[in-house]
Amino acid sequence: MAGPADSCSISAHGRSELSAASHSILAAAGSLSKLGHAAISHGQTRDVLTRTSGFLKAFDFSLNPYSGCSFGCTYCYAAFFARTPEERASWGYWVRVKDNAVATLTRRRVGSLDGKRIYLSSVTDPYQPVERKLGLTRALLTILCTRHAPILVVQTRSPDVVRDIDLFNALSAKGGKVRVNITITTDDEDIRRTFEPYCPANSRRLEAAAALCAAGVESCITLTPILLIADANRLADQLLGTGVTHFVIQDFQFSSGRFVASTREEAQRLMASKLGCALEDFRQEYKAHYLAIRECLHARLCPPVRLTEGKLGFAPPK
Repeated sequence: MAGPADSCSISAHGRSELSAASHSILAAAGSLSKLGHAAISHGQTRDVLTRTSGFLKAFDFSLNPYSGCSFGCTYCYAAFFARTPEERASWGYWVRVKDNAVATLTRRRVGSLDGKRIYLSSVTDPYQPVERKLGLTRALLTILCTRHAPILVVQTRSPDVVRDIDLFNALSAKGGKVRVNITITTDDEDIRRTFEPYCPANSRRLEAAAALCAAGVESCITLTPILLIADANRLADQLLGTGVTHFVIQDFQFSSGRFVASTREEAQRLMASKLGCALEDFRQEYKAHYLAIRECLHARLCPPVRLTEGKLGFAPPK
Protein backbone atom coordinates (compact mmCIF):
# COMPACT_ATOMS: atom_id res chain seq x y z
CA MET A 1 0.00 0.00 0.00
CA ALA A 2 1.31 3.40 -0.94
CA GLY A 3 1.90 5.98 1.79
CA PRO A 4 2.70 9.71 1.68
CA ALA A 5 6.31 9.03 0.75
CA ASP A 6 5.19 7.06 -2.31
CA SER A 7 2.96 9.88 -3.49
CA CYS A 8 5.69 12.49 -3.02
CA SER A 9 8.20 10.30 -4.83
CA ILE A 10 5.89 9.97 -7.81
CA SER A 11 5.38 13.74 -7.98
CA ALA A 12 9.09 14.58 -7.63
CA HIS A 13 10.30 12.13 -10.23
CA GLY A 14 7.25 11.94 -12.45
CA ARG A 15 8.82 13.55 -15.51
CA SER A 16 11.88 11.28 -15.58
CA GLU A 17 9.76 8.20 -14.80
CA LEU A 18 7.44 8.96 -17.68
CA SER A 19 10.31 9.50 -20.09
CA ALA A 20 11.94 6.23 -19.04
CA ALA A 21 8.61 4.39 -19.19
CA SER A 22 7.89 5.71 -22.67
CA HIS A 23 11.29 4.61 -24.00
CA SER A 24 10.97 1.22 -22.27
CA ILE A 25 7.51 0.63 -23.73
CA LEU A 26 8.60 1.50 -27.24
CA ALA A 27 11.71 -0.68 -26.98
CA ALA A 28 9.76 -3.67 -25.67
CA ALA A 29 6.90 -3.17 -28.10
CA GLY A 30 9.21 -3.14 -31.09
CA SER A 31 10.41 -6.66 -30.35
CA LEU A 32 7.06 -8.13 -29.33
CA SER A 33 5.01 -9.75 -32.08
CA LYS A 34 3.54 -12.77 -30.30
CA LEU A 35 2.54 -13.49 -26.72
CA GLY A 36 1.00 -16.86 -25.93
CA HIS A 37 -1.84 -17.48 -28.37
CA ALA A 38 -2.17 -13.81 -29.37
CA ALA A 39 -0.50 -11.95 -32.23
CA ILE A 40 0.78 -8.52 -31.15
CA SER A 41 0.79 -5.60 -33.58
CA HIS A 42 1.53 -1.92 -33.15
CA GLY A 43 -0.11 1.29 -34.22
CA GLN A 44 -0.62 4.97 -33.53
CA THR A 45 -3.63 6.71 -32.05
CA ARG A 46 -4.71 10.30 -32.53
CA ASP A 47 -5.74 10.48 -28.87
CA VAL A 48 -5.76 7.69 -26.30
CA LEU A 49 -8.79 9.34 -24.68
CA THR A 50 -12.12 8.87 -26.49
CA ARG A 51 -15.36 10.72 -25.85
CA THR A 52 -18.00 8.37 -24.48
CA SER A 53 -21.64 7.74 -25.35
CA GLY A 54 -24.31 5.07 -24.91
CA PHE A 55 -23.70 2.75 -21.96
CA LEU A 56 -20.82 4.95 -20.76
CA LYS A 57 -22.39 8.35 -21.31
CA ALA A 58 -22.01 9.14 -17.59
CA PHE A 59 -18.24 9.34 -18.26
CA ASP A 60 -16.31 12.01 -20.12
CA PHE A 61 -13.72 9.71 -21.67
CA SER A 62 -12.76 6.09 -22.12
CA LEU A 63 -9.07 5.21 -21.98
CA ASN A 64 -7.96 2.13 -23.95
CA PRO A 65 -4.19 1.45 -23.96
CA TYR A 66 -4.72 -1.47 -26.35
CA SER A 67 -7.10 -2.58 -29.09
CA GLY A 68 -8.20 -6.18 -28.92
CA CYS A 69 -7.90 -8.44 -25.90
CA SER A 70 -6.15 -11.76 -25.52
CA PHE A 71 -8.55 -12.85 -22.78
CA GLY A 72 -11.01 -13.40 -25.66
CA CYS A 73 -14.11 -14.21 -23.61
CA THR A 74 -16.65 -15.99 -25.82
CA TYR A 75 -19.44 -13.58 -24.89
CA CYS A 76 -17.43 -10.35 -25.10
CA TYR A 77 -19.43 -7.50 -26.61
CA ALA A 78 -16.23 -5.57 -27.38
CA ALA A 79 -15.62 -7.80 -30.42
CA PHE A 80 -18.52 -5.91 -32.01
CA PHE A 81 -16.29 -2.82 -32.19
CA ALA A 82 -13.41 -4.51 -34.03
CA ARG A 83 -12.56 -2.72 -37.28
CA THR A 84 -13.05 -5.60 -39.70
CA PRO A 85 -15.04 -8.86 -39.95
CA GLU A 86 -11.71 -10.72 -39.80
CA GLU A 87 -10.81 -9.06 -36.49
CA ARG A 88 -14.24 -9.85 -35.08
CA ALA A 89 -13.92 -13.50 -36.14
CA SER A 90 -10.46 -13.81 -34.56
CA TRP A 91 -11.32 -11.89 -31.38
CA GLY A 92 -9.08 -13.00 -28.52
CA TYR A 93 -6.18 -13.88 -30.79
CA TRP A 94 -4.83 -10.41 -31.50
CA VAL A 95 -3.80 -7.28 -29.59
CA ARG A 96 -2.78 -3.94 -31.03
CA VAL A 97 -0.52 -1.77 -28.87
CA LYS A 98 -1.06 1.98 -29.07
CA ASP A 99 2.62 2.85 -29.19
CA ASN A 100 2.14 6.61 -28.84
CA ALA A 101 -0.47 6.44 -26.05
CA VAL A 102 1.90 7.91 -23.45
CA ALA A 103 2.83 10.78 -25.78
CA THR A 104 -0.80 11.67 -26.54
CA LEU A 105 -1.80 11.72 -22.87
CA THR A 106 1.30 13.71 -21.90
CA ARG A 107 0.32 16.41 -24.39
CA ARG A 108 -2.79 17.20 -22.31
CA ARG A 109 -2.42 20.42 -20.37
CA VAL A 110 -1.59 19.79 -16.70
CA GLY A 111 -4.79 19.74 -14.66
CA SER A 112 -7.06 19.66 -17.70
CA LEU A 113 -8.44 16.27 -16.66
CA ASP A 114 -9.08 17.23 -13.03
CA GLY A 115 -12.55 16.01 -12.11
CA LYS A 116 -13.09 14.40 -15.51
CA ARG A 117 -14.69 10.96 -15.41
CA ILE A 118 -12.50 8.36 -17.16
CA TYR A 119 -13.31 4.69 -17.80
CA LEU A 120 -10.28 2.38 -18.12
CA SER A 121 -11.08 0.44 -20.32
CA SER A 122 -14.19 0.09 -22.49
CA VAL A 123 -13.11 -2.28 -25.30
CA THR A 124 -10.03 -4.03 -23.93
CA ASP A 125 -8.65 -5.22 -20.60
CA PRO A 126 -5.93 -2.85 -19.34
CA TYR A 127 -4.30 -5.71 -17.40
CA GLN A 128 -4.27 -8.46 -20.02
CA PRO A 129 -0.98 -10.42 -20.31
CA VAL A 130 0.72 -7.98 -22.70
CA GLU A 131 0.61 -5.36 -19.93
CA ARG A 132 3.07 -7.42 -17.88
CA LYS A 133 5.60 -7.05 -20.71
CA LEU A 134 4.98 -3.41 -21.63
CA GLY A 135 3.63 -1.59 -18.57
CA LEU A 136 1.65 0.76 -20.81
CA THR A 137 -1.33 0.96 -18.46
CA ARG A 138 0.96 1.77 -15.55
CA ALA A 139 2.67 4.52 -17.55
CA LEU A 140 -0.69 6.10 -18.36
CA LEU A 141 -1.76 5.90 -14.71
CA THR A 142 1.50 7.58 -13.72
CA ILE A 143 0.67 10.49 -16.02
CA LEU A 144 -2.74 10.84 -14.38
CA CYS A 145 -1.10 10.79 -10.94
CA THR A 146 1.54 13.38 -11.72
CA ARG A 147 -0.46 15.77 -13.90
CA HIS A 148 -4.18 15.31 -13.22
CA ALA A 149 -6.80 14.37 -10.61
CA PRO A 150 -9.60 12.61 -12.51
CA ILE A 151 -12.44 10.39 -11.36
CA LEU A 152 -11.23 7.01 -12.59
CA VAL A 153 -13.01 3.68 -12.92
CA VAL A 154 -10.77 0.71 -13.77
CA GLN A 155 -12.48 -2.35 -15.31
CA THR A 156 -10.58 -5.64 -15.38
CA ARG A 157 -10.75 -9.37 -14.78
CA SER A 158 -7.05 -9.67 -14.04
CA PRO A 159 -5.50 -10.01 -10.56
CA ASP A 160 -2.51 -8.11 -11.98
CA VAL A 161 -4.40 -4.92 -11.12
CA VAL A 162 -3.00 -5.11 -7.57
CA ARG A 163 0.39 -4.12 -9.00
CA ASP A 164 -0.84 -0.54 -9.26
CA ILE A 165 -2.29 -0.07 -5.78
CA ASP A 166 0.41 2.54 -5.14
CA LEU A 167 -0.79 4.62 -8.09
CA PHE A 168 -4.46 4.31 -7.17
CA ASN A 169 -3.69 5.61 -3.69
CA ALA A 170 -1.42 8.33 -5.06
CA LEU A 171 -4.17 9.56 -7.39
CA SER A 172 -6.66 9.61 -4.51
CA ALA A 173 -4.19 11.47 -2.29
CA LYS A 174 -3.90 14.14 -4.97
CA GLY A 175 -7.66 14.77 -4.95
CA GLY A 176 -8.82 12.34 -7.61
CA LYS A 177 -11.08 9.36 -7.07
CA VAL A 178 -10.56 5.73 -8.04
CA ARG A 179 -12.77 2.69 -8.13
CA VAL A 180 -11.55 -0.68 -9.38
CA ASN A 181 -14.17 -3.03 -10.84
CA ILE A 182 -13.16 -6.70 -10.95
CA THR A 183 -15.31 -9.01 -13.08
CA ILE A 184 -16.31 -12.40 -11.69
CA THR A 185 -18.83 -14.41 -13.67
CA THR A 186 -19.20 -17.83 -12.05
CA ASP A 187 -18.25 -20.01 -9.10
CA ASP A 188 -17.61 -23.00 -11.37
CA GLU A 189 -14.15 -23.35 -12.92
CA ASP A 190 -15.41 -25.75 -15.61
CA ILE A 191 -17.85 -23.05 -16.72
CA ARG A 192 -15.12 -20.41 -16.51
CA ARG A 193 -12.81 -22.51 -18.71
CA THR A 194 -15.62 -23.01 -21.23
CA PHE A 195 -16.53 -19.35 -21.62
CA GLU A 196 -13.26 -17.67 -20.56
CA PRO A 197 -10.48 -20.14 -21.47
CA TYR A 198 -7.68 -17.58 -21.39
CA CYS A 199 -8.74 -15.72 -18.23
CA PRO A 200 -7.36 -16.05 -14.70
CA ALA A 201 -9.30 -18.27 -12.30
CA ASN A 202 -12.12 -16.60 -10.41
CA SER A 203 -10.45 -17.53 -7.11
CA ARG A 204 -7.48 -15.31 -8.04
CA ARG A 205 -9.81 -12.45 -8.93
CA LEU A 206 -11.51 -12.77 -5.54
CA GLU A 207 -8.10 -12.61 -3.87
CA ALA A 208 -7.27 -9.46 -5.85
CA ALA A 209 -10.55 -7.83 -4.81
CA ALA A 210 -9.74 -8.60 -1.17
CA ALA A 211 -6.23 -7.14 -1.55
CA LEU A 212 -7.57 -3.92 -3.08
CA CYS A 213 -10.14 -3.59 -0.34
CA ALA A 214 -7.52 -4.18 2.37
CA ALA A 215 -5.31 -1.48 0.78
CA GLY A 216 -8.10 1.07 0.98
CA VAL A 217 -8.86 1.16 -2.74
CA GLU A 218 -12.58 1.54 -3.44
CA SER A 219 -13.59 -1.65 -5.21
CA CYS A 220 -16.59 -3.23 -6.88
CA ILE A 221 -17.18 -6.77 -8.09
CA THR A 222 -19.05 -6.88 -11.38
CA LEU A 223 -20.93 -10.13 -11.99
CA THR A 224 -21.32 -9.24 -15.62
CA PRO A 225 -22.53 -11.29 -17.28
CA ILE A 226 -23.61 -13.98 -14.85
CA LEU A 227 -22.81 -17.36 -16.33
CA LEU A 228 -24.02 -20.62 -14.82
CA ILE A 229 -23.68 -20.73 -11.04
CA ALA A 230 -23.28 -24.03 -9.20
CA ASP A 231 -24.15 -22.72 -5.71
CA ALA A 232 -25.44 -19.15 -5.33
CA ASN A 233 -25.15 -19.19 -1.53
CA ARG A 234 -21.52 -20.31 -1.74
CA LEU A 235 -20.86 -17.55 -4.27
CA ALA A 236 -22.43 -14.99 -1.93
CA ASP A 237 -20.13 -16.16 0.87
CA GLN A 238 -17.09 -15.82 -1.42
CA LEU A 239 -18.12 -12.30 -2.43
CA LEU A 240 -18.72 -11.17 1.13
CA GLY A 241 -15.38 -12.69 2.16
CA THR A 242 -13.50 -10.13 0.04
CA GLY A 243 -14.66 -7.21 2.17
CA VAL A 244 -16.08 -5.49 -0.94
CA THR A 245 -19.45 -3.85 -0.35
CA HIS A 246 -20.51 -2.92 -3.89
CA PHE A 247 -21.62 -5.48 -6.47
CA VAL A 248 -23.17 -5.25 -9.92
CA ILE A 249 -25.12 -8.02 -11.62
CA GLN A 250 -26.15 -8.29 -15.26
CA ASP A 251 -27.38 -10.97 -17.65
CA PHE A 252 -26.41 -11.66 -21.25
CA GLN A 253 -27.27 -8.80 -23.58
CA PHE A 254 -29.42 -9.83 -26.53
CA SER A 255 -30.22 -6.49 -28.15
CA SER A 256 -28.68 -5.86 -31.51
CA GLY A 257 -28.38 -3.12 -34.07
CA ARG A 258 -25.86 -0.98 -35.86
CA PHE A 259 -24.62 0.77 -32.71
CA VAL A 260 -25.67 -1.79 -30.09
CA ALA A 261 -23.35 -4.62 -29.05
CA SER A 262 -24.76 -7.92 -27.88
CA THR A 263 -23.57 -11.31 -26.62
CA ARG A 264 -21.62 -13.19 -29.30
CA GLU A 265 -23.24 -16.16 -31.01
CA GLU A 266 -20.52 -18.56 -29.85
CA ALA A 267 -21.42 -17.88 -26.20
CA GLN A 268 -25.11 -18.35 -26.96
CA ARG A 269 -24.41 -21.77 -28.48
CA LEU A 270 -22.23 -22.77 -25.55
CA MET A 271 -24.85 -21.67 -23.06
CA ALA A 272 -27.56 -23.65 -24.85
CA SER A 273 -25.31 -26.71 -24.73
CA LYS A 274 -24.59 -26.29 -21.01
CA LEU A 275 -28.31 -25.82 -20.29
CA GLY A 276 -29.14 -28.90 -22.37
CA CYS A 277 -31.63 -27.13 -24.59
CA ALA A 278 -32.01 -26.07 -28.22
CA LEU A 279 -30.48 -22.76 -29.26
CA GLU A 280 -33.92 -21.30 -29.95
CA ASP A 281 -35.01 -22.11 -26.37
CA PHE A 282 -31.93 -21.13 -24.45
CA ARG A 283 -32.82 -17.49 -23.78
CA GLN A 284 -35.85 -18.49 -21.75
CA GLU A 285 -33.86 -21.17 -19.88
CA TYR A 286 -30.97 -18.84 -19.22
CA LYS A 287 -33.23 -16.01 -18.05
CA ALA A 288 -34.88 -18.31 -15.50
CA HIS A 289 -31.43 -19.26 -14.17
CA TYR A 290 -30.34 -15.62 -14.02
CA LEU A 291 -33.45 -14.52 -12.14
CA ALA A 292 -32.99 -17.30 -9.57
CA ILE A 293 -29.36 -16.28 -8.99
CA ARG A 294 -30.31 -12.61 -8.77
CA GLU A 295 -32.99 -13.35 -6.18
CA CYS A 296 -30.57 -15.33 -4.02
CA LEU A 297 -27.86 -12.66 -4.20
CA HIS A 298 -30.35 -9.90 -3.41
CA ALA A 299 -31.31 -11.84 -0.28
CA ARG A 300 -27.71 -12.49 0.80
CA LEU A 301 -26.00 -9.24 -0.26
CA CYS A 302 -28.23 -6.98 1.79
CA PRO A 303 -27.47 -3.48 3.18
CA PRO A 304 -25.01 -2.07 4.01
CA VAL A 305 -23.73 -4.18 1.09
CA ARG A 306 -25.00 -2.76 -2.20
CA LEU A 307 -26.14 -4.84 -5.17
CA THR A 308 -27.16 -2.96 -8.29
CA GLU A 309 -28.19 -4.23 -11.71
CA GLY A 310 -26.92 -3.27 -15.14
CA LYS A 311 -25.89 0.19 -16.23
CA LEU A 312 -26.65 1.92 -12.94
CA GLY A 313 -23.90 -0.04 -11.20
CA PHE A 314 -21.21 1.21 -13.57
CA ALA A 315 -21.75 4.91 -12.82
CA PRO A 316 -18.59 6.80 -11.79
CA PRO A 317 -18.00 7.32 -8.06
CA LYS A 318 -19.18 10.62 -6.60
